[in-house]
Amino acid sequence: MSGRALVTGAGGFVGRHLADRLRADGWSVTGLTRADVDLTDPGAAAAAVRAADPDVVFSLAAGRAKATAQERAATVAVNTSPWLVDALPDRCRAVVRLGSSTEYAAGPVPLAEDAPLHPRGFFGATKAAGSLLLQAAAAERGVRAAVLRAFQVYGPGDHPTRLVPVVLAAARSGGTVPLPAGVSRRDWVWVGDVVDACVRAALADDLPPGAVLNIGTGVQTGVADLVATAERVTGRPIATASGAHPGRAWDTADWVCDPRAARAALGWVPTVGLEEGLARTWAAG
Repeated sequence: MSGRALVTGAGGFVGRHLADRLRADGWSVTGLTRADVDLTDPGAAAAAVRAADPDVVFSLAAGRAKATAQERAATVAVNTSPWLVDALPDRCRAVVRLGSSTEYAAGPVPLAEDAPLHPRGFFGATKAAGSLLLQAAAAERGVRAAVLRAFQVYGPGDHPTRLVPVVLAAARSGGTVPLPAGVSRRDWVWVGDVVDACVRAALADDLPPGAVLNIGTGVQTGVADLVATAERVTGRPIATASGAHPGRAWDTADWVCDPRAARAALGWVPTVGLEEGLARTWAAG
């Protein structure tokens, strides 16, 4: 099945991969990027949605800037997108939002969809607010909405300051990877698997409105173990400096999802393990 798809955040890491997958599947894709429209301008953003006239919307646009009050306001506007649902045509059958695992409180056990919302940091708070707003607005319009809370996505084309690109760049250059002093583990999920979950959610007409599904592997890997895996994949030593990185607000010793609901609802399972995913990312340059 295909149709007209609108992808917000089409210039971002996951958005580029999703747009490529949709086109390969025969969809007509309209991608919105920062260069196309200012998503902090409700009028301009709504007009762009109406012009796209989509059957399905993939809401992937995300802001992270927070250094100033103006930046925080812009991040809130992008991550909540309050104009989105009202601008949808009647033909639109689904909105799939890429949420974030940072919407949850950290916990010592795998996080299921009923885990408490206690966002880690400003970004997580805005993502959680956007997820709740989408569910409420879509229910009022009678549009099926799904929120996919992705865990740590990685793969080719990721932002160069993210951990996997930094680690692989150090393997190429002989540089040193700065690491936080504390233990940090994450559930690393291959970008192609995340894209597949988005497409499945869009097509799953039997998915309950407002569904929330975790997208992760159910396996968490510490930073040191990830570096060791990258050394095996690349065949090169990778130097690290513990404590040279200040860490991030969402760093935790336990951060892993329970992916069983996505399997039951979508038939989705992760297909690429961390070692294979790092190898593919390395080969992609």
